[in-house]
Amino acid sequence: MTTETTTSAKLHQKSCVVFGATSAIAQAVASEHAKHGYALALVGRNQEKLEQIKSHLVTLGASQVSIHVQDLNAFDKHEELLQGILAEIGQYDRVLIAQGTLPEQRDIEKTYALTEQCIKDNALNTISLATSIANAMEAQKAGKIAIISSVAGDRGRQSNYIYGACKAMVTTFAAGLRNRLQASNVHVITIKPGFVDTPMTAHIPKGALWAQPEEVAKDIMSAFEKDKNIVYTPWFWRYIMLIIQHVPEFIFKKLKL
Repeated sequence: MTTETTTSAKLHQKSCVVFGATSAIAQAVASEHAKHGYALALVGRNQEKLEQIKSHLVTLGASQVSIHVQDLNAFDKHEELLQGILAEIGQYDRVLIAQGTLPEQRDIEKTYALTEQCIKDNALNTISLATSIANAMEAQKAGKIAIISSVAGDRGRQSNYIYGACKAMVTTFAAGLRNRLQASNVHVITIKPGFVDTPMTAHIPKGALWAQPEEVAKDIMSAFEKDKNIVYTPWFWRYIMLIIQHVPEFIFKKLKL
């Protein structure tokens, strides 16, 4: 793990920690926070990309930017990583957990090893980080955690049921965490994007239901400000998924979804 900081940390300075910071949605959220003068801690695997993002955020007005190069599947490194971040920012204000992958269903369904890797990438590392951060926020009696889940977790579909199962795990975990922490003045937000035009989805044909990362970021910022619980983004996915969830199983299992 390597760390670089633009200025010395200031206690109680408003901050946002972004995991999976090189993803398109995470970059857009970090940019929105930079415009509001937040101190930002960026965590990702690609140092070159993190450096580029850092420079951009400074020009947008971030009061402080640190980068942390870390493979988030190295679970035994999480505590060291989080302690280092906390030493910089003083306390957690806002955290966005946004890392993940989007593997091809037909590839990963062939072996359990690939399925297990998908679960680590899209659920277990999120749960590990959120557990430690939640405990710290509970102790400080303040903080907000936004966790990227997905509409894919709302119902198992043959086209992405392994990825969807990971996101269903994240959604259920976040719901329980939100319930546990509400008495401690800590808020947990579940973010459920639909189709988003990012490098990770570059190979998929686009249509009217697709959103840009900047649109999703604005919804996430609104969720932070308004202490929303569950956010479908764009908004219309709430109703699309409501319909999908209520299709009877004897019909649903025959659909090519």
